[in-house]
Amino acid sequence: MKYYVNGNVKRTGMGDEYAPFMTIQEAADVAKPGDEIYVYPGVYRESVNPVYSGEENKPIKYISVEKHKAIITGAERVKGWKALGNGVWERRINCEIFGDYNPYTTRVSGDWFIADFVAHTGDVYLNHKSMYEVTSEEDVKNPKLNPNSWDKEFSKYVWYAKEDKKNNQIVFLCNFDKVDPNEEIVEISVRKNCFFPKQIGKNYIHLSGFVIREAATQWAPPTAFQDGMIGPHWSKGWMIEDCDVYESKCVGISLGKYKQEDNDNKWLNWKYKDGAQTERECICEAVVNGWNKDNIGSHIVRNCKIHDCGQAGIVGHLGAVFSIIEDNEIYNINNKQNLAGAEIGGIKLHAAIDTIIRRNHIYNCTRGLWLDWQAQGTRVSQNLFHHNTLPKLEKIEKLNVAAFQGMGEDIFVEVSHGPTLIDNNVLLSDRAIKLASQGVAVVHNLIAGGLVSIGIGTDNGGVKLKDKTVRYTPYHMAHSTDIMGFMTILHGDDKFYNNIFIQQEKRAVMKNVMEELSKDGNRWDDGNINVGTDVFDNGFLSFDEWKHEFEGYCGMGSPDTDRYYMPLPVWTNGNVFLNGAKPWKKEKNYKVDSDKKYKLKLVSDENGWYLDTDIYDFVAEEKSNLVTTKTLGIAFEPEEQFENPNGEPLILDRDFYGNMREKSTIPGPFAFDKSEKTKIKIYLDKNT
Repeated sequence: MKYYVNGNVKRTGMGDEYAPFMTIQEAADVAKPGDEIYVYPGVYRESVNPVYSGEENKPIKYISVEKHKAIITGAERVKGWKALGNGVWERRINCEIFGDYNPYTTRVSGDWFIADFVAHTGDVYLNHKSMYEVTSEEDVKNPKLNPNSWDKEFSKYVWYAKEDKKNNQIVFLCNFDKVDPNEEIVEISVRKNCFFPKQIGKNYIHLSGFVIREAATQWAPPTAFQDGMIGPHWSKGWMIEDCDVYESKCVGISLGKYKQEDNDNKWLNWKYKDGAQTERECICEAVVNGWNKDNIGSHIVRNCKIHDCGQAGIVGHLGAVFSIIEDNEIYNINNKQNLAGAEIGGIKLHAAIDTIIRRNHIYNCTRGLWLDWQAQGTRVSQNLFHHNTLPKLEKIEKLNVAAFQGMGEDIFVEVSHGPTLIDNNVLLSDRAIKLASQGVAVVHNLIAGGLVSIGIGTDNGGVKLKDKTVRYTPYHMAHSTDIMGFMTILHGDDKFYNNIFIQQEKRAVMKNVMEELSKDGNRWDDGNINVGTDVFDNGFLSFDEWKHEFEGYCGMGSPDTDRYYMPLPVWTNGNVFLNGAKPWKKEKNYKVDSDKKYKLKLVSDENGWYLDTDIYDFVAEEKSNLVTTKTLGIAFEPEEQFENPNGEPLILDRDFYGNMREKSTIPGPFAFDKSEKTKIKIYLDKNT
């Protein structure tokens, strides 16, 4: 059955091509497995609640007739602003418009949110760009530029909302500077979601070609219901493709967790158990409640633009298992710096079991990709990351404490036991990979930033008892959500094969940050921007050295030893080090060129993004063997091989572009020879 929706008709019809529905919800109320809903261009100010599930071979499809011309928004346009002088305008809004959820009396809150400032879930938008919330009328009258914003000039546009309970109204005071809000498009967010089932288990739904924007989403930690403008709400088999998703207060797309009534922001609300403990409880409860491959995950998010969201472009705890996130452009996440906490990034996933993240372009985010806990079987491949380490930061004193703590990098893998595979990526931020984790294989990447937090960052914040506040995280049976065990992070168990490490010029401010973070033995983040594997010189062993500790009898009655608690070994082979990047002192089969200064610059024009480099003058002469499942072996704790999600062996015989590698291949993500031009095209276009 095909249904049609056209918001521009004078009255609703029966949903056929000649008498279409006026709203998408009317179609969502009746669409059954195999049905298709075609939505004509227009602005649809509604929150779509899919009522029925599709089936694996009969998904329910929602299709924008013209790509990016059907717009679902959580906002309403506001006219009739009253000028108060000096750029300040007032507008009163009756609270009936908000229904049972008022974004201007609801604070952003949740576990791991740093609540040292006021933020409401609502926003005011000037021409589809969110303005900056302030906390007093005086701040509206005398706005100050936000020094931490990545778009400081726009931060002069501010708003303040106060509740008039007597008249059941919200009073908006906004400073539009020299702009007349009655001549521009000014909107306020009034709805929490744009396309999100109210009930769990609405499976096999496809959403294609829409613009999704401007919703009053709540903070989405792993220990609570995870909100988003779009989301499957704890179901299976969704496909979200070719959408333009932007201006969510917190999260654009949520692939995340359902609400557990007895454990929803329990750390914040009950206080007596730490968040890591309540997260362990969340995971165990989810297993009991049917968290498995038959019921949850296996989603696809592809070919989307996801940008200008406050917390994350894509978020997901537990619900993103067995999924594919590919060919997306994710940028400008948390650029306003108006939210702070431990759940921020272009993509932030917990328990991304057997999830594939490939061919994405992730940039201008407070953090690019954050894989937290249980990145088991996760593969990050053929992505371009850049400008994800505070690129607008000029002076350290301008960085507030919350933003300083949340300083990011291209990829962060945290307290996971692996196996996690990071291959054929281009990593250009000052900080490339943060590894407060173990069981990670880093293969065939171009790495132009530091390796961060090697050997630290895995305790749980104790002070006098800090040696006892370790984090135990789960690991699973291979390719399953079934829990195999819990263990602390020992560090190590990492493999670095066939990478190119190249030191970029160090920004002075980032050197200052590194100095600040390294003071007093910072336990979370060392701020490292020095490129190379020499960060493992601080006591990490080769496999042979580690194995030596287990010679002889090791059972009951053997002498007390640290062998079961010391860092796991590290493996390296075939890496290249340029421009002063430094190898580990136990590095094997590596090359260093200390004589030449190589260029590496990311450039762009109207046709796309390019690498301007001459590194292949040297790299093309270096040959290494193909990396396979046999090469990589197992991740120690789960004893799971580095292999495909279906259990078949891996052969890393494809490069960044998907081109075939020869059996004797060169380091780095590109499998071409010295004859190639120095201007390497990475992405065909920008922002399309």
